[in-house]
Amino acid sequence: MVDLVKDKSLMQKLKPDLIEYIPLLNPDVKIYNNDTLSKLDNKIKRERNAKKNVWIEAYGCSANIADSEIIAGTLNSHGYNIVNCIDESDLNIIVTCSVKDSTEHKMLHRIKQLTLDNKPLIVAGCLTKTERKKIENINPNVSLLGPNSLDKSVEAIDLTFSDNKAVFLDDSSAEKVNLPTLRINKSISIVEIASGCLSNCSFCQTKISKGNLKSYRPGSIISQIKHDVKDGCNEIWLTSTDNGCYGKDINSNLVELLKLCTQLEGNYKLRIGMLNPMYLAEILYDLISVYKKEDKIFKFLHIPVQSGSNKILKQMYRGHDVKIFKNAVYEFRKSIPEITIATDIIVGFPNESEEDFKLTIDLIRETEPDIINISKYSQRSGTVSSRLKNIPSNQRKLRSTILHSLSRDISRRRNTLWKGWIGDVYIDEIKNTLVQGRNYAYKSVIINNTDTSNLNVGQIIKVKVIDSSQYSLFAEGLF
Repeated sequence: MVDLVKDKSLMQKLKPDLIEYIPLLNPDVKIYNNDTLSKLDNKIKRERNAKKNVWIEAYGCSANIADSEIIAGTLNSHGYNIVNCIDESDLNIIVTCSVKDSTEHKMLHRIKQLTLDNKPLIVAGCLTKTERKKIENINPNVSLLGPNSLDKSVEAIDLTFSDNKAVFLDDSSAEKVNLPTLRINKSISIVEIASGCLSNCSFCQTKISKGNLKSYRPGSIISQIKHDVKDGCNEIWLTSTDNGCYGKDINSNLVELLKLCTQLEGNYKLRIGMLNPMYLAEILYDLISVYKKEDKIFKFLHIPVQSGSNKILKQMYRGHDVKIFKNAVYEFRKSIPEITIATDIIVGFPNESEEDFKLTIDLIRETEPDIINISKYSQRSGTVSSRLKNIPSNQRKLRSTILHSLSRDISRRRNTLWKGWIGDVYIDEIKNTLVQGRNYAYKSVIINNTDTSNLNVGQIIKVKVIDSSQYSLFAEGLF
């Protein structure tokens, strides 16, 4: 059996082995909801005073990480202690991701590991809404907290500590802004600007988990950013399921929000999260204008095209065609040549022919994204595409290998363009003698031969880039 992860820095690197044995659990457990909370109030207060240590681990997108920070901050403000070592915990919480089949397997395996720890367990995040039965088959006693139910965090932990099963999966009307947080990185503020989205992609389980778009009010978002900048954050990540459709339900849009977010006092930069091309097209030129004008926006753009074949995009229900993606890349690079562009590709989608895959390769060669997140297609339960016939796994694997090789070549080549660049870097990580930061195009910069004794996370230093790799620029400090 694999040892439980004891260091939060290893969370994203977790690759668990298979556990064969799962202990027998008691299925005759009561499920509590809002209607019965008051009956347990006195017992809950006694339990809260007796047991306080909580371990939280999170996986997946930046929104999931933000959710874990909110859960941690909320519990901390109610008297619970968030520990940095799982051996010290009295209760464990895992915030799960369900974006891919392989991710789901890792999440379920991790739940098995945490179950074997014989401590009360709360499973939160997307998997609770999409694969509840699979979770409860592993551990019938586990408490469940949905991705849009964070305002029930305290009730969930109180009930779970009292040996009761809490299930809070209904979507709340509460916004995930201006809530207590315990940040993983003190220099980075992750601000959720909306929940849900307007798309209905045929392969996506996230829509099942998070539902339709609910944009948060600009004033609430601004208030959160002001607080976090004052608290020492100089990287502000604006995140949601799809930033491109922000504001469509409240008569606003992302451009209007960014104009407000860039007018605040303080030395900070905004990192804009993923935008789907179908909604980006509606605000493209206004967005380019605000990107070019505002120094407080990282010159970074994440637009997932998913395929270079219009036939496959139509079957994916993506709502855009290849021309829309190419035009966005062309127009942004025409105005901001050094911008870092990231995209996502799904290889081996059902009915993807050799010609469809060739069109994807041609698109990537033409547009040369700096970063390509590549996923082999996998069926997700409850989605439209799960009813389609898969192409052979060996074809998916081969196409993934080909695209990974092309992606590495493009990333290396584009990073070499930065050699000799001199400018400021925001330090966001220091580990022993390793100093890492981001430049204004959100390129990862490793600073070599640096005395870390006088450096701190959040500090801004001037560097000169002397080399590069597929993933990073390498620089020397000029101070």
